[in-house]
Amino acid sequence: MSADEASIRRDLAACYRLVALNSWDDLTATHISARLPGAADEFLINPHGLLFEEITASSLVKVNHAGETLAPTPYPINPAGFVIHSAIHMARADAGCVIHLHTRDGMAVSALEEGLLPLTQQAILVMSELSFHDYEGVATDLDERVRLQRDLGQKNLMFLRNHGTLAVGRTVREAFRSIANLETACAAQVAALSMGRPLHFPDPHVAAEADRKFSRDMMAASAERNWPALLRKLDRESPGYAD
Repeated sequence: MSADEASIRRDLAACYRLVALNSWDDLTATHISARLPGAADEFLINPHGLLFEEITASSLVKVNHAGETLAPTPYPINPAGFVIHSAIHMARADAGCVIHLHTRDGMAVSALEEGLLPLTQQAILVMSELSFHDYEGVATDLDERVRLQRDLGQKNLMFLRNHGTLAVGRTVREAFRSIANLETACAAQVAALSMGRPLHFPDPHVAAEADRKFSRDMMAASAERNWPALLRKLDRESPGYAD
């Protein structure tokens, strides 16, 4: 195993553990993938059957875009996970990591006709990156890959309608930072709407300028700053992810 692959495995396993620590997991459902360096058609994904809090760097499954497992493993992969993640890795050379979640707040906002509202700074900073994909049932049909690719386009965030959230990043840490922003925005919106009080929206021009200033490079820089601290948190609260 190359040093690059070992590093990506550690980051991806850490991402699974962080999702579990944030209570964003859904038993053994949902999935996170990372493209392997130097192999355009190979990526890592979770072994279906392990809780996210159990996943380690060595337990991640290596697959290709044809769905073939490329190294021995006692576990299968989630068929829906393969369809969604292979679709995006195939279409986007910059998709180093793809995160798909079924959180309560993410699913709730995905079911709203208007989707995410510009109610908070986190929401404002992700609005321009949002795309939408209509629900087609459990994603086990390979034909759906074409429509996932079309609907995502060059955006880095997606609501899978009536289903959940999705984030794309050039690295694992970048994708995690993006999904954290989106999930925080969804949780704040659900809380605000639940209070039954009039909503205050920021001035649209101010919101647009804030969104314009928050570039993908700024997101990546934020991800790099936060990642070492997140790993220290894991070392304290969920050790063993790097095994």
